[in-house]
Amino acid sequence: MKNFALIGAAGYIAPRHLKAIKDTNNNLIAALDKFDSVGVMDSYFPNADFFVEFERFDRHIEKIKRQQNVQLDYVSICTPNYLHDSHIRMALRRGADAICEKPLVLNPWNVDALQAIEKESGNKINTILQLRLHPSIIALKNKVDSENRKEKYDIDLTYITSRGNWYDVSWKGDESKSGGIATNIGVHFYDMLSWVFGDLQENIVHLREKNKASGYLEFKNARVRWYLSIDEKSLPKEVKEKNQRTYRSIAVDGEEIEFSGGFTELHTESYKEILKGNGFGLLDAKSSIEIVHNIRNMGLMNSGEKHFLL
Repeated sequence: MKNFALIGAAGYIAPRHLKAIKDTNNNLIAALDKFDSVGVMDSYFPNADFFVEFERFDRHIEKIKRQQNVQLDYVSICTPNYLHDSHIRMALRRGADAICEKPLVLNPWNVDALQAIEKESGNKINTILQLRLHPSIIALKNKVDSENRKEKYDIDLTYITSRGNWYDVSWKGDESKSGGIATNIGVHFYDMLSWVFGDLQENIVHLREKNKASGYLEFKNARVRWYLSIDEKSLPKEVKEKNQRTYRSIAVDGEEIEFSGGFTELHTESYKEILKGNGFGLLDAKSSIEIVHNIRNMGLMNSGEKHFLL
């Protein structure tokens, strides 16, 4: 049984981490969040210590190690994107491995700095890239690898997930903290695409607004037209008529890849692999971090194939 701490316990994604720690028969000894709406912890680890101040949380971790010989093995990080780098460093300073939500960091040079710290500490930095564990995506990768065809696959990626006015007020609406829409809701798709279709060859942005973005990516084995939005007005008519607020689609050569189901258990599967020493690390995450960094900073262009919603 390994000892875990969790930072960001009041966040949206935290329950999946709590469940994964529980499902893998491990123990949560402490949790931190500046917000105290963390009653969900009672369903998993009611005896875990909880803190709303980082300094007291950090002191507690050191204190129980010195006084009770309780060693912290892992720190799970579910905090806002811009804090991931700092919290990963804290985990390694405490002699623990890190398990961090995506995006691991906001900028490619942050990866380089963390590589040096990881090497010095001897501990491992893991990130959650759950689409790599999704059966439909694994099947797609196996198909691409086995076909080994010369012509590139044609991909249309569409992800529309409606968000209310709260989004702009929260840290997610602040590009300096979230990295913007492509980073916040798209980074795991870009990771999946580079994992399945190989190295990136071209990155073109056609649209970049606060609540939507679109562009063209060309990988070694695929041409990808992508569109991301949190604006419900972007939803296709047939989706609106069903009163649905989310539309997710990946079409490969016109054939839909079904990957809507099976998401809920993928954090537990991620933890199982991490605990076996098979977690996704810094180098796995770097390609998608480079992609979203460039999307965020490059100028708009008219070249490249455009998504059908533009």
